Amino acid sequence: MTEDLILYSVEARIASITINRPDKRNALNPELVSLLTDALLRASEDEDVKVIILKANGTTFSAGADLAYLLQLQKNSYEENLADSENLKRLFTTIYYLPKIVIAQVEGHAIAGGCGLATVCDIIFAVPEANFAYTEVKLGFVPAIVSCFLLRKTSETIAKKILLTGNLFSAEQALDYGLISYVTKRDDIGQKVKEFALNLCTETSANSLMITKQLIGQTNNLLLEKSLAFAVQINARVRDSEDFKKGVASFINKEKINW
Repeated sequence: MTEDLILYSVEARIASITINRPDKRNALNPELVSLLTDALLRASEDEDVKVIILKANGTTFSAGADLAYLLQLQKNSYEENLADSENLKRLFTTIYYLPKIVIAQVEGHAIAGGCGLATVCDIIFAVPEANFAYTEVKLGFVPAIVSCFLLRKTSETIAKKILLTGNLFSAEQALDYGLISYVTKRDDIGQKVKEFALNLCTETSANSLMITKQLIGQTNNLLLEKSLAFAVQINARVRDSEDFKKGVASFINKEKINW
């Protein structure tokens, strides 16, 4: 079953990487994070691939961490949580620094880590029905790693609004915030993404795409790396907090949290 968590195919110089865990709302766990990272690196090294499309099967793009994963985090030592946080950081930085363009095709809700996964991509298409949210604060957690990328895409005012409240926001709002690139009707999104990717394949230089992405990504690069190193430590430390344990327990038991 492991190999089925991620589907990988190549056609017309476009690699399609599909998260295939619809029964769990494509929730993230360490295995899925590692497999997704490996698939992205595979596409990066494939000379027959010029552009990458990241999408998901089912009605949810990704609901963030799954329940079993959340429970395990509470049992981990600080060192284990630090290593796990590094694993998530590696996924996000792989997308961010990958020499090939990564297009996210978001056809369902993108929540918490799933929201981070979508918004760290280079170009993001979303259907109008898709909602986004960084809900970590509602669980006594912190959106540490993704905040480093979020603040490079939007203003501090908007970042505080969405990170401190943990509230849902629509695809249109995500577009206004500068977090995604296009809002496209569900019936059209597959074709629109394919056309966009094909246009990059036929109308642009692969070397120019790579260097331009590097140019954009490495501006203030030292600041980003320092921020990520700090965020990984914060991520691991918060997992041992009483608020996180309380939040996860309430979430699992479907109880209202009295903060």
